[in-house]
Amino acid sequence: MLMLITYDVSTIDEKGKTRLRKIAKECVNYGQRVQNSVFEINTDYSTILKLKNKLLKIMDSKYDSIRFYHIGNNWAKKVEHYGVKTSYNAEDLLLV
Repeated sequence: MLMLITYDVSTIDEKGKTRLRKIAKECVNYGQRVQNSVFEINTDYSTILKLKNKLLKIMDSKYDSIRFYHIGNNWAKKVEHYGVKTSYNAEDLLLV
């Protein structure tokens, strides 16, 4: 199943910058960065729940926001890409 994760973390202080790095690092561990604060994660539902729990523990809900978009298994018909960055196949092998 494909999930799109977007986040906005307040970086007005060092704690915010640390949260931003931690959130980005967790997302990189599970998927592909498609824009600065946007990741595509293609995995099973239990792994998504585990990642979601980690991210919600890192964020500060007074200053930050995270959005989870459940694209599903039929994602190829729902995602269109235009512009400079080449698209990738979320079902191909992902090397970390």
